[in-house]
Amino acid sequence: MSASPLPALPDERLAAGAARLAAHHQGHFSVETVQQLLTDSYQLLAEHARVHTHLVLLAERLTAERLDALAHVQGAPGKALARVLFVCGHNAGRSQMAAALLTARAGGRVAVSSAGTEPAAEIEPYVAQVLIEAGLSLSDAYPKPLTSEVVEAADIVVTMGCGDACPVVPGRQYLDWPVADPEGAPIDAVRNIRDDIDAHITELLDSLPR
Repeated sequence: MSASPLPALPDERLAAGAARLAAHHQGHFSVETVQQLLTDSYQLLAEHARVHTHLVLLAERLTAERLDALAHVQGAPGKALARVLFVCGHNAGRSQMAAALLTARAGGRVAVSSAGTEPAAEIEPYVAQVLIEAGLSLSDAYPKPLTSEVVEAADIVVTMGCGDACPVVPGRQYLDWPVADPEGAPIDAVRNIRDDIDAHITELLDSLPR
């Protein structure tokens, strides 16, 4: 019996990304799984994050992150790093700053992700600016929807103002950081928020195994 044809992708330009992801995960995830996640990522970004530019590229990047998280959950070799997930409402401010700061300061000790319960269309401009002032860049960052794979893969979930929408998965370590929301705030206030988050990052790093 011949194999069933793969479902059509929502955009034919996704085919190249699907092939890259399937080749990277060959032997661990089927082509069907890759295409299903890629289609779902594309639709999530289009419908919930309201992404209009670079949608095909961002869908591939989000799918890659989800597959990496899924591989961690399933115990794939080389996926043993502790994982920290930052969650806020829009993934346009606090969680993006926290992820950038921890990634820069952790020196490869942890895998870092961020997501939003109601992701915005773009990152707050002052957030990007104050991170550039600190020597960091958000040039590759984009607001991402929260997905089950990244939550289940996280060892530590840090919530930052997402309230009742914050994810709850049994067995995870949860931290809630009462950090002000930078949306619409003047740049001096956003700098203070950055520094407040950085102080929390120091405490988090001190608590992690070396």
